[in-house]
Amino acid sequence: MDVTGPLAAISACHCDLCTRWSGSVQMGIEVPRARVSYKGPIRTYASSSFAERAWCETCGTAVWFADTEGENAELLELAPGLFDGFGGAKLARVVYADRAPSNFALAGELERVSKADYEARALHVEDKR
Repeated sequence: MDVTGPLAAISACHCDLCTRWSGSVQMGIEVPRARVSYKGPIRTYASSSFAERAWCETCGTAVWFADTEGENAELLELAPGLFDGFGGAKLARVVYADRAPSNFALAGELERVSKADYEARALHVEDKR
């Protein structure tokens, strides 16, 4: 995978879908689709009516989460582990922060977005917790 330009902020998400997909907290680096190129066997799955998740068909590594419609459809949320040292990107935001397990907290000065605040402004699948 090749990405032109810098990798900036990492977002973490504790919603039901992201927790199931990742087995823990899902993390992604937002990058415009136009800055990403790849070769190889990447497969996608429509994880909702408006989004997809992608993985490497050879090794199973998570590759991206992306909206397929709406204002964020031009972005991919790339898995930070695809890049050595996360490509220099730093964790900046936690979404569904109020849904994090009580014994699991991401430390630091991070923007923390509650379920209600996120769902008031973004496409989402109803969280069942």
